[in-house]
Amino acid sequence: MAVKKDHASWIGFDKVRGIGSVRTNKLLEYFGDLTNAWHANPAELKQAGLPEKVVKEFMRIRLEIDLQEECEKIESLGISTVTIKDENYPYLLRSIPNVPPVLYVKGQVLQEDQFAIAIVGTRKKTSYGKQVALELSRFLADNGISIISGMARGIDTFAHQGALNAGGRTIAVLGCGLDYTYPPENHKLSQRIIENGALISEYYPGTKPEAKNFPPRNRIISGLARAVVVIEAGERSGALITAKFAIEQNRDVFAIPGSIYAPRSRGTNRLISDGAIPLLDFKELLLFLNLEQTAEYRYVQKSLPKNDVELLLLETIRDEPLHIDEIKNITSLSTDKVSANLTMMELKGLIRKTGNMTYQALSDDMRMYEV
Repeated sequence: MAVKKDHASWIGFDKVRGIGSVRTNKLLEYFGDLTNAWHANPAELKQAGLPEKVVKEFMRIRLEIDLQEECEKIESLGISTVTIKDENYPYLLRSIPNVPPVLYVKGQVLQEDQFAIAIVGTRKKTSYGKQVALELSRFLADNGISIISGMARGIDTFAHQGALNAGGRTIAVLGCGLDYTYPPENHKLSQRIIENGALISEYYPGTKPEAKNFPPRNRIISGLARAVVVIEAGERSGALITAKFAIEQNRDVFAIPGSIYAPRSRGTNRLISDGAIPLLDFKELLLFLNLEQTAEYRYVQKSLPKNDVELLLLETIRDEPLHIDEIKNITSLSTDKVSANLTMMELKGLIRKTGNMTYQALSDDMRMYEV
């Protein structure tokens, strides 16, 4: 998994404390791209809008690190990067305040993941909360909706599991670097998510899962979704922070009602009192968001190849998985053409990568849940 060459300077700036989305935009406006900014002198950086303290920190970081080594380190961990300037940056996330300039990804975030709903809740779930999380995420996955959550203990974990058990896609947003699994007991779950969605973080590899990281990551959970559903939450639950971000981002917030005597429902009941939509029937969620045709839309959009090259490639790998070199030799196509078309076919859900540069065609039944 290669990190794009022009991402190196983005990764470098990401290591500089004090440079977030606002200052990244200032650098882009002044220098045109971050590669030019990386090689700028202190006077130019100040002229671009960086405070002296941040400029000093940048100069220190620039002396200490080798960008190529940083990229190789990230690649060795199986992590890819996507920047706000890339076409494949998550569509819904682009519009939020304080958008993360760089995302670190294990797995794949696909265009179809724009049909997503976030499911969050307390770590100290009840049996009621567990049941709702599993059944709601399974229902949504059956209807072609990707599930966004934070892979935390409790409701988050069961939201991911429900989607995966239904053969759907799910994305986990972490509050640490992707070289950490947090919580540790979700290691197997994290591997399943990578295979059927993605792990995402705005934090550079090596960032520990510290408490201060989790509130900011919640804005990404809500930002990736069309709506947020809070299943169970105490009065100080982190899920309420996600709901707050959702409101700021003009996302709809739904809450599962609970007993007025249940501590784990005090937060959700309060959300409803404050204007959140009570979710009494799962189907109402699809109707309210006009997502009832999502599964059919996604299937039709990706069900057929779009050109002769895609038809040839699909026929070549229909019977068994093949390495890209074998595909190139059989089809007599150039490496660039094979690679570009395989990438597009994977995005459409026509094929999937089964190993190191090895591809397999998907059957019609498999495509219903592969994106």
